[in-house]
Amino acid sequence: MNVVTRNDEDLLLDLLNTTPVVDGERTDVLTDPDASQEWAAGHGGAGSAGESATLRRVRAAIQDVVRGVADAQTLEEHVERIELRPRLRDGVLGWELRVPADEALAARALLAWTVLDERAPGRLRPCANPDCHRFLHDRSNANSARWCSMAVCGNRFKARRHYRRTRKAD
Repeated sequence: MNVVTRNDEDLLLDLLNTTPVVDGERTDVLTDPDASQEWAAGHGGAGSAGESATLRRVRAAIQDVVRGVADAQTLEEHVERIELRPRLRDGVLGWELRVPADEALAARALLAWTVLDERAPGRLRPCANPDCHRFLHDRSNANSARWCSMAVCGNRFKARRHYRRTRKAD
């Protein structure tokens, strides 16, 4: 009877990470029509201009909430049109998401954020590398993950910190 699936959690994280830093510049996958259409299609959407615009607005709002620069109340305007209806199919109770087609991906991401925030508060967070704009979902038992990628951000951050320490020692 889950309203949100693991696919929706992955959708949420993928959506939040559509503004990566590339060559020192923040980019936005959803502002390029071809890239946006490909991204949306890869997540079950159509990639229309309206869908991309809705995704960008919802993404920005969730990013602000996760970063702590806005409170969850700012998401209210985005959830007003989300409707969930219980449905019994083959003897199993499930939920049907009813929203305009251009808003379905954004609604799924919002629902996933709500469930994650309730079940695992603080586990969805920004990467600890201040030069990175990506997010991570910490699934570790210790709740100690800090980097979107240890191989990239973790190593870079640790190398810079080591360099600064050794420079001070000289």
